[in-house]
Amino acid sequence: MDLGYSVAGMFVGFLVGLTGVGGGSLMAPILILFFGFSPAVAVGTDLWFAAITKTVGGAIHHRVGSPDWQIVRRLMLGSLPAAGVTLLWLALFHEGRLESGFLLHLLGGALFAVALVMLLKPRLGPIMAIFRNKMGTSMRQRQLVATIVGGAAVGVLVTLTSVGAGAVVAVLLALVYPMRLGARTIVGTDIIHAVPLTLLAAMGHSWLGNVDFWLLVSLLLGSVPGIAVGSLTAGKVNDDLVRYALAAMLIVSATKMVTS
Repeated sequence: MDLGYSVAGMFVGFLVGLTGVGGGSLMAPILILFFGFSPAVAVGTDLWFAAITKTVGGAIHHRVGSPDWQIVRRLMLGSLPAAGVTLLWLALFHEGRLESGFLLHLLGGALFAVALVMLLKPRLGPIMAIFRNKMGTSMRQRQLVATIVGGAAVGVLVTLTSVGAGAVVAVLLALVYPMRLGARTIVGTDIIHAVPLTLLAAMGHSWLGNVDFWLLVSLLLGSVPGIAVGSLTAGKVNDDLVRYALAAMLIVSATKMVTS
C-alpha cells in the first residue's frame, strides 16, 4: 500500500463527487502517467475501482427511484454480451491484454472523446430539440435498436479502456430519449447500467491477470472521503470553470498518451 495512491484516489473521488464525471476518465491516466503502471493493469484496476464506487452510487439512485429500468435492460442487452466477447477476444488472440502502445492510443482517443462531450454538453440543447421535433412513431421504434447498439459500443469501449460508462452513455440517452428522460433519470439510469458492466469487465480483467488489488485498496481508502468532500462542495464552485478545467486535463492526458 502507498499513501500516494490513496491521495490519487481522494483526488479522483473529490472530482467525481464535485462534478459527477466518471472516475474511469480520470483514474487510468493518473495511474499510467504519474505512477508508471502498465496501461493494461491501470485499466483493469480502474474497472474494479469504478465498479465498487458506482455500486454505492447505484444503491442511492435505486433507493430514490430515479433510474429507468426498461432502458437499463436495453443497454445491458448490448453492453454485457459485447463486454464478454471483448474479454474472450483479449484472452484468445492477445494473451489477455492489448499491446501497450496501441492501448495508450486507444485510451487517448477515448479521453479526447469524453473531453469533447464535456465541452459540447451545454450546446446539446439545439441538437436535442431537432430530435424532439422529429420524434414520431418511427423514431420510437428505432429507440430499442439504437439503445442496444449504443450499449454494445460502450461495452467494448469500457472493457478495453475503462472509459465511457458515464459521459458517453449520458449523451446517448439524452439524444435517443429526448422527450422521456429528465437529467436526474439520465444520471440514475447511467449509473445503474454502469454497475454490472464495470463489474463484468473488472472480473474479466482479474481473470486475465490485469488487476493490482493492493493498489485498488489504496485507491478506495482515499476515494471514500474524497467523494464525501466533493459532494458537500458541489454547487459552491462555478460549474463551467470546473468543466473546462477537467476537459483541459483530459486533453493534456490524451495528448501525452497519443504521442507516447
